Amino acid sequence: MSAIETLLEILDLEQLEVNLFRGRSPQVTWQRVFGGQVIGQALVAACRTVDVKERPPHSLHAYFLLAGDPKVPIIYDVERVRDGKSFTTRRVKAIQHGQPIFIMSVSFHRAEEGLSHQAKMPDVPSPDELPSEAEIRERVLPLMPEPVRRYYERERPIELRPVEYDRYLGKKIEDGRFHVWIRATGKLPDEPAIHQCVLAYASDMTLLDSALTPHGRSVFEKTIMAASLDHALWLHRPFRADDWLLYAQDSPNMAGARGFSRGLIFSRDGTLVASVAQEGLVRERRIDVLHPPLHVHRRDRLGAEPPRHT
Repeated sequence: MSAIETLLEILDLEQLEVNLFRGRSPQVTWQRVFGGQVIGQALVAACRTVDVKERPPHSLHAYFLLAGDPKVPIIYDVERVRDGKSFTTRRVKAIQHGQPIFIMSVSFHRAEEGLSHQAKMPDVPSPDELPSEAEIRERVLPLMPEPVRRYYERERPIELRPVEYDRYLGKKIEDGRFHVWIRATGKLPDEPAIHQCVLAYASDMTLLDSALTPHGRSVFEKTIMAASLDHALWLHRPFRADDWLLYAQDSPNMAGARGFSRGLIFSRDGTLVASVAQEGLVRERRIDVLHPPLHVHRRDRLGAEPPRHT
């Protein structure tokens, strides 16, 4: 199967019981489950308990608690918190090995008319003016650091066209802003909920990395250890995830080994369709940790293993 077909398959959860669903992970070489996968699957589970044609989701707020194990299924337990006249609330708990690895609240809203305004889309080159992934592989990939090269060599369900792609070649972005065009690599079904769940998946792909943009660094560096801690997504207007969307990102703060990033997502015609915010753990690895002396046992020197995150 293609990468996008694999994504649609992992988002198609198996229902075990009322409010109880089972999701699986793609069997790749990753040591932990990609955070966007858990966000997307949890949103699918919540949507399965609501009439999303009448009340689509408008916001979600999530916390990553433990690293997900890609070798075993993830159980999604949905709590029906509230069914009001205008709003519906669901709480989703993702469980593996008897422990919660992730929790998320989702709010659904009956469509209403009202006042409207939005931020203006940044003036950046269109995706057609940027190197395609095929061109990046051919022209730019050989110049990129090895971790970035490995990332772009994989087939992925979401195509990325970074505007400031030369940051991966070592260029520092003065204002710290990062823009990337994103879209699914294949046509998606016409159900709006599927597009929302695919966007939820994609919203976690580059946001944490933007916290390092002001420093001229990247999560692809061997000396950087990064993990998402929490994630929030607001869905404002209809969109298609298989059309180009501009993900405009910046990072207002980095302190205490935690980077805060935010993003606005626009359709190609300039419509603001979603907003995202995330805080992540960003640590610099010590050189002696990366290359410990032969006579020192790594676990003895590090002490207890650090907490793991999805």
